[in-house]
This record gives sequence, C-alpha cells and structure tokens, in this order.
Amino acid sequence: MADTLGFIDPTAGGERTRIPLAPPPMDLAGATVGLLDNTKEQGDVILQTLGEMLQAHYGVARVVMRRKEHYSKPATTALIEAMAQDVHVAITAVGG
Repeated sequence: MADTLGFIDPTAGGERTRIPLAPPPMDLAGATVGLLDNTKEQGDVILQTLGEMLQAHYGVARVVMRRKEHYSKPATTALIEAMAQDVHVAITAVGG
C-alpha cells in the first residue's frame, strides 16, 4: 500500500562518502577538545558549559570552539578539516 501513496524513503539518495569514526580516547587529560556549535538556540551555552566541565573534571588542556554557518547546512569541509588538525576529540551540540 505504501507504494501507491507516494511516500519517499528519507534514507534513500545522497551517496555521500562515509568516514568511520575514530575510537574514543581512553583519557582526556591533556587533550584538546573541539566543540562545534550548530547555531541553534542555546547550543553555544551547552557547549561552553560542557567545555568548562571537561577542563575542570577530566583534565582537558584546551577547548576550541567553532560555529557552523547555519543549523540547516552541514559544516563546511574546510571547517571540519581545520578542527581535525587542531583537536583530539570533537563534540557537536544540538540546541533547542
């Protein structure tokens, strides 16, 4: 029946290259953590708080904060590559 109603499979299409995730670090002490703000409301506040907690409780040496252009667009390749050069771990926020 779904075939006749014209539903579109949201998982179809888009043959983007998938990049495997790196294994998580065993310890964050001395690490540089990258925080990527998705530009949604409060996303920056969530990430700033997370960065402070990671430094205070897990020994993170440095926090690098970056911001996407717009929440509806993926982060640019240049932004992702720059973060990959600067950080050991990257975290993104989903604000409200």
